[in-house]
Amino acid sequence: MKTLNCYVLLLCWKAICCNSCQLTNITIAVEREECEFCITVNATWCSGYCFTRDPVYKYPPVSTAQQTCTFKEVVYETVKIPGCGDHPEAFYSYPVATECHCDSCDTDTTDCTVRGLGPSYCSFSHNGSNQ
Repeated sequence: MKTLNCYVLLLCWKAICCNSCQLTNITIAVEREECEFCITVNATWCSGYCFTRDPVYKYPPVSTAQQTCTFKEVVYETVKIPGCGDHPEAFYSYPVATECHCDSCDTDTTDCTVRGLGPSYCSFSHNGSNQ
């Protein structure tokens, strides 16, 4: 019985105190207006939950910054988009997360809006696939 109580306590501690912010595989649409063509690429990005709280009583002088699951480090990968030939516009670089953590959203490097167009949005009617 003592062992069971320890496991339950450990599980509750992990659920409350630990973050589940981690790298996740995603598929994004990549396009260039000059080429009028979209392709999809696989990448990794940060996804998950971070411990946060929203106080019942707000005290204006004290800021309550909410944390979000965001990248700690990124690398850039480059893909060639068909239909552009060998022009510089044929190459598109996109960020790929290599490490995640919980932090406040940095509006200088991240779109912190509630809703965006989504990673699979494409302006053009014909798509290609590159994995």
